[in-house]
Amino acid sequence: MRLDEYVRYDATGLASLVKAAVITPLELTRLARDAHVEINPRINAVIEFYEDAETVVGSNEGIFAAVPFLRKDTGASEAGRLQENASRLFKGYRPNTESHFFRRAREAGLRTLGRTTMPEFGTSGMSQSILNGITGNPWDLNRSAGGSSSGSAAAVAAGITPIAHGNDGGGSIRVPAAWCGLIGLNPSRGRVSGGPNNQDALLGRAREFVICRTVRDMAAALDVFSGSHPGDPFIVVQPKRSYQEELSQPTGALKVGVAMTKWGAVDVEPEVLEAVDSTATLLEELGHRVAEIEPPYESAEYFRILLANSARSAHLLDEAAQAMGRTINADTLEPANLKLYEYGRRASPFHAGDIHELMRRLRVRVGEAIEPYDILLTPTMPFVALTHGSIYCTTNPTLSAEEFKEADAALFQYLGVFNATGQPAVSLPLAQSSSGMPIGLQIVGRFGDEATLVRVARDLEEARPWRGRHPKIWAGANSLRFANPL
Repeated sequence: MRLDEYVRYDATGLASLVKAAVITPLELTRLARDAHVEINPRINAVIEFYEDAETVVGSNEGIFAAVPFLRKDTGASEAGRLQENASRLFKGYRPNTESHFFRRAREAGLRTLGRTTMPEFGTSGMSQSILNGITGNPWDLNRSAGGSSSGSAAAVAAGITPIAHGNDGGGSIRVPAAWCGLIGLNPSRGRVSGGPNNQDALLGRAREFVICRTVRDMAAALDVFSGSHPGDPFIVVQPKRSYQEELSQPTGALKVGVAMTKWGAVDVEPEVLEAVDSTATLLEELGHRVAEIEPPYESAEYFRILLANSARSAHLLDEAAQAMGRTINADTLEPANLKLYEYGRRASPFHAGDIHELMRRLRVRVGEAIEPYDILLTPTMPFVALTHGSIYCTTNPTLSAEEFKEADAALFQYLGVFNATGQPAVSLPLAQSSSGMPIGLQIVGRFGDEATLVRVARDLEEARPWRGRHPKIWAGANSLRFANPL
């Protein structure tokens, strides 16, 4: 297989070739390495391609038999591998815990071959850090790949691997998916366990999953990673059918709430609103009932949750620094994160009930506002990918802690609210701007109802396919000679 052939298969397609003995696991690993060697110097998405990548094992019969995979440098961990959280404070850190997530990945056949870039601690929606530099968007290297699953999205968009690990505590899967023209699902709270040592991260706001290119890969990944681990705070009921089986099920007529107004302080670009309106029309043509909805919450409510978490975050950073024998200062933390840490140290002692109550109120308010709808359609982001050097980077020294979190609430106005409510939400690459940049649109489901999202995403992928689009920076692009396979 040539590199230009490899890059055009999704994960499900590559796995089928392995199972049919058309290609070997070792050949796939070497193709991923070739793509990395060709592409990564231009986009800086992969921090480390493992030296022992060719010896990484996994099931050759699993859903993703021998498919190359990459790990975001935070969250779910591989025992003994570097996990630096894009921070100088954690440089050289190697956890001794193998996460439930990566055990599931290995059992499904995924070969984790390296780790990807991100902003420090995943605090920013931009794609740069002092430790690892700037990750370029394969569609336009002058623009951000989005954060915080920056490198994972850039690597998948450019063809290094067809699927990669991400996690989302306020938009960190959906932002880079939207800006890099990919699919990014944030599952329901509890759908994918954070066990054995990171259950219900950020009090349930953060979840582990993947970034990919096709709806069938998203469905297959749900089948792979869904499930609980001993010690999880609650168990989400598993569906009656597999998510792959949902791909062949009818969607039915749904009531769709459409966001045509801004939900935060930042205005939505006209081209993004046009994409929302066009997709709403498409959903009507597919037989659904569509109605505009007003913002279901005030941005200040989410902002208070973010600030309320600062004292707890500071305490956890102190514990980590002490365990590693390191000092928290300007040499170990980036400017914005240092200010957030100092703010948290000055805040009143953390009481979990304070955040729990703020989140409970938000869940009730949002829940009551959107109860009449089966799904919601919103922009993922108010605008296409920003250029590098935005004031919203954690490397920027000018914003105060409060200003940084206000910007967070404004920029991710359609995203973080559903981390707090626990609902599943997926960004789909349904449109492009006049300049050719991807525009992601978000579909939000009821709690625990990823099945409906799978069916709706399938319908939209069929009605408005995106497989033929690819960015300027794409592995094997100099030798493309044939039509798209699966």
